[in-house]
Amino acid sequence: MTKSRAFLKWAGGKYKLADQIAARLPDSETLVEPFVGAGSVFLNTQYRRYRLSDINPDLIGLYLTLKADPDAYIREARKWFVDVNNDKTTYYGIRSEFNQTHEQFGRAVLFLYLNRYGYNGLCRYNKSGGFNVPFGSYKKPYFPERELWFFAEKAQSAEFYCESYAESFARAGSGDAVYCDPPYLPLSTTANFTSYASGGFSLDDQALLADCALDAAQQRGATVLISNHDTPLARKLYHAAELDQLKVTRSISQSASGRKKVDELFALYRP
Repeated sequence: MTKSRAFLKWAGGKYKLADQIAARLPDSETLVEPFVGAGSVFLNTQYRRYRLSDINPDLIGLYLTLKADPDAYIREARKWFVDVNNDKTTYYGIRSEFNQTHEQFGRAVLFLYLNRYGYNGLCRYNKSGGFNVPFGSYKKPYFPERELWFFAEKAQSAEFYCESYAESFARAGSGDAVYCDPPYLPLSTTANFTSYASGGFSLDDQALLADCALDAAQQRGATVLISNHDTPLARKLYHAAELDQLKVTRSISQSASGRKKVDELFALYRP
């Protein structure tokens, strides 16, 4: 099967690991994802139904908009991908417009522009909820039309929810497959936690997620797979799961000389 790319650029996206993740997920009617992100696992698996959640309202708003009317969305989004908009001053003006817009269709269109023209596909907000990713200075940002159409078509078998991981787990039932891609644990005590939605993801959240996974498997009959950095703390948190290590070439330094391979840990909770 040809792998499908997400239409969003996304820090920590799972495109490269999609096959490894799919191989570890059970056969089921339904896949539940409490941290859907850019949707690489959704796009590269074959379940009949999907229940996809994220705490980020802009992300879920975009997905709902694209699912409901792909023609109108793609037609409008395309208009923003023109040379005149690939300019620092213009970008900050559009970013300001986005932060003052509360209508879902308008925000959904501008969110794609900000994602593609902003720095490194980051999705970051200030304390008052304003999107604050700087301009990316790319030569010619790509308009992902083919990827948008593929997502829109596949989204017809999906339900999207803007909710916490705990609320998403409450939807998981007997026989469901659940895949969790939380913000990863820091590799050292000095490293910062990833924070892509207002509020961040604390160490307490990491522990609560492990509890949710164990409860969903033991009490409700779901199979849960979680991925994270392979650290001593991760192994401690997921002690009740079957643990599986994978070597990945994720770089954790800006300079090539400082890059090293970081091991990925998969924690599998069976009913």
